[in-house]
Amino acid sequence: WREENLPEGQPSLQQSTNQACMVEDILDENLLQCALDLRLGQRFIFQQDNDPKHTARISKEWLQDNSVNVLEWPSQSPDLNPIEHLWRDLKMAVHRCFPSNLMELERCCKEEWAKLAKDRCAKLVASYSKRLEAVIAAKGASTKY
Repeated sequence: WREENLPEGQPSLQQSTNQACMVEDILDENLLQCALDLRLGQRFIFQQDNDPKHTARISKEWLQDNSVNVLEWPSQSPDLNPIEHLWRDLKMAVHRCFPSNLMELERCCKEEWAKLAKDRCAKLVASYSKRLEAVIAAKGASTKY
């Protein structure tokens, strides 16, 4: 199976492997330190979606080797993770900056991320139970959230 035979938008094996390695680096450089900084100890539960780079063997092994509890998350589930709303907010804000190169994009992302209202984060977390109830009521189908 050759890369040029892949369906459009389908990452190659090399791209998938690189992405999984990047996820491992991100976990290695951030997750445990973040848990320490937030004083969560070893009792936190890590949430992620079922993106292939998150479920790759290398990512799963890292999480197991570091005794990280991972929330089971069904594939094709509605997106309940509050961070997705923040990513959308950031994407819209960055789009308004019209960055013309990578340095401008990075600067704009950092500036706009810093501008995101802290109460927006708190409201998203506080609304989680309502969103979860809506998904259960809709039997996993789309909701207004």
